Amino acid sequence: MEANTPKTLDEAQSSSIDPKDRPFLEKVMVKAKLGDVFDARDITEVVYRVMRDLMTTEAADRVAEELGDKPAEISDDKALHNTIVDLWKDTNPIVGFLSRVRPPWQGPGIFKIDSDRFLFRVANEGGLQPNVDREEVVKAVFSATKDELSPERIEEIASWLPDHVRQLWEEA
Repeated sequence: MEANTPKTLDEAQSSSIDPKDRPFLEKVMVKAKLGDVFDARDITEVVYRVMRDLMTTEAADRVAEELGDKPAEISDDKALHNTIVDLWKDTNPIVGFLSRVRPPWQGPGIFKIDSDRFLFRVANEGGLQPNVDREEVVKAVFSATKDELSPERIEEIASWLPDHVRQLWEEA
């Protein structure tokens, strides 16, 4: 089966695999219309980073606990051997550490993350091409993530998201 795993958008769209049975990164890749699973991995990590920046460490830990050790992708390529929780926790150890020691970036002040800043960070930190719709990418990551979480965790995450981004979460 691993030999038949689609690596590009065209292959994934022509596949007859039910979307609910696709590996996590393939769901992101297809829904976001990205070129390959590596792009899906990279943008997922960025969306998760911005999400964690909005949350307390305790809330982020509850999400991580539910994501567990489920594989993000089935592949012979060692660069794709992350679990979903690895993407949530961030593969960059410095970023991972900082996200655990700083308070949530909400409320008044320079570091407040509103919907515009959330989408701006995703587009810029994720290196999205100009022709890629950042809202579509965020919704793709949200949709794949919600497939992995309990209703309680889905609602908890929604409570941390700013207005328009929360709407994207609800629509995903």
